[in-house]
Amino acid sequence: MSTIKPGAKVPQFSVPMTGGGTWSLKDAAGKKLVIYFYPKDMTSGCTRESQDFRDLHGAFRKAGAQIVGVSRDSVASHDKFAAKESLPFALLADSDEKVCKLFDVIKQKSLYGRKYLGVERSTFLLDAGGHLRQEWRKVKVPGHAEEVLEAAQRL
Repeated sequence: MSTIKPGAKVPQFSVPMTGGGTWSLKDAAGKKLVIYFYPKDMTSGCTRESQDFRDLHGAFRKAGAQIVGVSRDSVASHDKFAAKESLPFALLADSDEKVCKLFDVIKQKSLYGRKYLGVERSTFLLDAGGHLRQEWRKVKVPGHAEEVLEAAQRL
């Protein structure tokens, strides 16, 4: 597993996205980029986090930042989720965990005593040159999107 350290250039990647087609890191070239990883479409915490990024989307755009959400769900699941929540940004379907592993967000979790590997809620902020500038791991949803926006505005 590789972990990208702050300051490092993020390697190129491409994954399927909402609405069909493929999203590549080069699609964000010249813009700041917020990549948020979340465990599962249509769950309460992930819905709230996505709504928070949706509600601040205009402010992120004004700050010159693009947003993408990533989970292991399918494009079909992402399409339903994005439509239901009116998300104005792409959701990336990382079914093979290629991007999750690149950012080292697959962690051992526990639910009702059962251990499993899942996506740790995490967010990464890249500068316009594709370098990782800030990361948030083990994210708690309340106030998180606002904190990321402030960091994007300062960048």
